[in-house]
Amino acid sequence: MLEIIELVGQGIDVTGVVVMVLGIVVSTLYFLNSRQRGHDPAEAYQNYRHGVGRAILLGLEILIVADIIRTIAIEPTFASLGILAVIVLIRTFLSATLELELEGRWPWQQPAVEAEEGRRKTAKLVAVNER
Repeated sequence: MLEIIELVGQGIDVTGVVVMVLGIVVSTLYFLNSRQRGHDPAEAYQNYRHGVGRAILLGLEILIVADIIRTIAIEPTFASLGILAVIVLIRTFLSATLELELEGRWPWQQPAVEAEEGRRKTAKLVAVNER
């Protein structure tokens, strides 16, 4: 049974790496196609960075799943759980900083457009209640 769980964990690891590599390849192809068609270089580059970043984020999420499966199912000791916690913290930090880099905000913050709409709605409610 442990061998099967280890194989599943390794399969998920491979999936995470494949997702990252394919994401980078696809993003590169889109970038090259965009440049060949004469689109704005700055916009093409931003789209490329966004695509690569999303591929890395998704791959990291998948790798975290593999680590959790292997750690909890195969060797659930305090030492292995501590190592898992450190790995998850590092990968979560990487994901959060990539999100900040790509979106210009932390993952728990609202996008600027949604925040502005929320402020307008609140101002309208306050104005109606003051009457």
